[in-house]
Amino acid sequence: MSLILNIETATVVCSVALARDGQLIGLKESTSKNSHSSLLSLFMDEVIKSAGVEMADLDAIAISEGPGSYTGLRIGVAASKGLCFALDKPLIGVKTLQAMALGMTQFKKSRPNNECEDNILYCPMIDARRMEVYCAIFNERGEEIRETKAEVIDKNSFKEYLEKNMIVIAGDGSLKCWTLFEKQLNAMFLEDFQASAKFMTGLSDEKFSNKKFENLAYFEPYYLKDFVAGKPRVKGLR
Repeated sequence: MSLILNIETATVVCSVALARDGQLIGLKESTSKNSHSSLLSLFMDEVIKSAGVEMADLDAIAISEGPGSYTGLRIGVAASKGLCFALDKPLIGVKTLQAMALGMTQFKKSRPNNECEDNILYCPMIDARRMEVYCAIFNERGEEIRETKAEVIDKNSFKEYLEKNMIVIAGDGSLKCWTLFEKQLNAMFLEDFQASAKFMTGLSDEKFSNKKFENLAYFEPYYLKDFVAGKPRVKGLR
């Protein structure tokens, strides 16, 4: 038996899901930009209360570890580590893109009827600013078959995979390459698909069962790229 609080803050989405034995029993989320710091604690409290449990009843806290937004990841990791220290509970790290890929497999109604599941691959994309995206390619079982990268997508990206497979593309970074693949028969886009803590529940439960916990003292988000601070836009400053 496991009761796990799942936290997703790697993108613009602020999402908290409560799951018992991998099954979703509570969810609160918002797609409002820059809302993590103001909404995360509120969502955690509301999800716990709505399920009729206490924070002390939790068996673990799971955090979406990235890649993604530097600020969002810092907020989510700080909150989850704080809870783990306060409650003396283990921390579980879940790969953001893997969780998204498993969420994408649930959209079976979007598939052509004659497509074999073994020939369908999933490419979740997260906006990495400028022209880059964070992306990886997964199979139906959520196994990574092409490593996570930060890259600029062009018309030749994924060429070797598109020749033999249909690739489902989704996430807030996919808008950057829509026009590149819109005429490619083996590319399918899922519109309005976002990262969500509800997609983490199966992965976090599996890690809990296998006791794959993070070291609280040393755990850090998977940024993939170094943080680059923007120039201050203050009148009189250059």
